[in-house]
Amino acid sequence: ETGLDVDAAYAVQTALVQRRLDRGERLVGLKMGLTSRAKMAQVGVDEVIWGRLTDVMRVPDGGTVDTGAYIHPRVEPEVAFLLDRIPEPGEPIGDFTDAVRAVAPAIELIDSRYADFTFSLPDVVADNTSAAAFVVGPWSPVPDGLENLGVLLEIDGRVAQVGSTAAILGDLRRALDDGIRLAGRHGV
Repeated sequence: ETGLDVDAAYAVQTALVQRRLDRGERLVGLKMGLTSRAKMAQVGVDEVIWGRLTDVMRVPDGGTVDTGAYIHPRVEPEVAFLLDRIPEPGEPIGDFTDAVRAVAPAIELIDSRYADFTFSLPDVVADNTSAAAFVVGPWSPVPDGLENLGVLLEIDGRVAQVGSTAAILGDLRRALDDGIRLAGRHGV
């Protein structure tokens, strides 16, 4: 309801993250949001978004989280990329493994300030894409077939969600490309 456009929302995100950095946090990565066509349709948007991750948001692999410290946390399975270099926007997907040193399973904890995760695109961008915490598992070389690997999210040993990396824009390497393009457009 603020009337912000997406560019102004990224300026708000920058200012909010800068407050974290001014308190001594370090920027350790970027995250993509709304990378599934189904999720885009669910929240009524038509483009991916990106946010920033700081060292304070990191939960060690195998660590625990006090969910009471959040408003209404949710978790999502993710794939993390460890880059050797920043690919050029639009670089052919075939050159992907030249830029990416390793991949890892990851979990993102999102925590929207908006009731029922109901927000406009500028709202969620300004809110740093609901980024609250993240866990990165062990790093591995980029596997063959990365564009369509099975993903299982287990909670207490029970499968809670099943998916495929193909749900990430049809090929998760596109998410990396979009992230680089969008971050570059905003000077990051």
